Amino acid sequence: MPFSGEAHVWDPARYLSFSDLRSRPFHDLLARVGAESPRRVVDLGCGPGNLTALLARRWPGAAVEALDSSPEMVAAARGRGLDARVGDVAAWRPAPDTGVAVASAVLQWVPGHADLLRGWVAELPAGAWLAVQVPGNFDEPSHALARRVAAASWPSLAGLLPESPVLDPAGYAEVLAAAEVDAWETTYLQRLTGRDAVLEWITGTALRPVRAALDEPSWTAFRAELAPLLRAAYPERADGTTWFPFRRVFAVARVR
Repeated sequence: MPFSGEAHVWDPARYLSFSDLRSRPFHDLLARVGAESPRRVVDLGCGPGNLTALLARRWPGAAVEALDSSPEMVAAARGRGLDARVGDVAAWRPAPDTGVAVASAVLQWVPGHADLLRGWVAELPAGAWLAVQVPGNFDEPSHALARRVAAASWPSLAGLLPESPVLDPAGYAEVLAAAEVDAWETTYLQRLTGRDAVLEWITGTALRPVRAALDEPSWTAFRAELAPLLRAAYPERADGTTWFPFRRVFAVARVR
């Protein structure tokens, strides 16, 4: 979820419309965390809380702390019975009893998050786990075409669609080198359904700042200009589905 002062509204229902596809990287990230009985588990960027609930089930004896900048998302998480609060991940600092901290699909919204990660490793207690996952597809047509449309027709959107706000696995391994670190990447070939499936996918995530910055007529025009470009880049199959490669970058660190 967006942090550090991002004001655009997040729609839990739209986000959860792809919940199965969005949850797979979370499962793969969590599979590399070896914590057995942490006292406190933190979900940074908890969203609507559907994945935070997995943390509570895996470590039933832990206090589960959930944080998100979106009041709408926090309300949805609280509706699941979670102890969620509105907050800025850039301002978060680990409590002394933190055993696991998870930042899944959130740090791409935080400028300068490499320094933030170094600080967390320095502040987390020995034996704690830090698990990070970010989208790594900013150079793919889904994002490059959105940047092209924004630059050509909407100068006011400058800076809202950054070219590369994340590192590669080697970059995160170096950032977290003070800990025992495992870093890797995976490209998921997702099968999306429906008309303009890729546009709908990025509307729920990457295009949120654009949606917030434009009025309704401009947003409709932006989508109308971007849609045929995405259709050409990601052609719909005869059965109405669309293949969408999605790269994710992972890093799991255990503090020494």
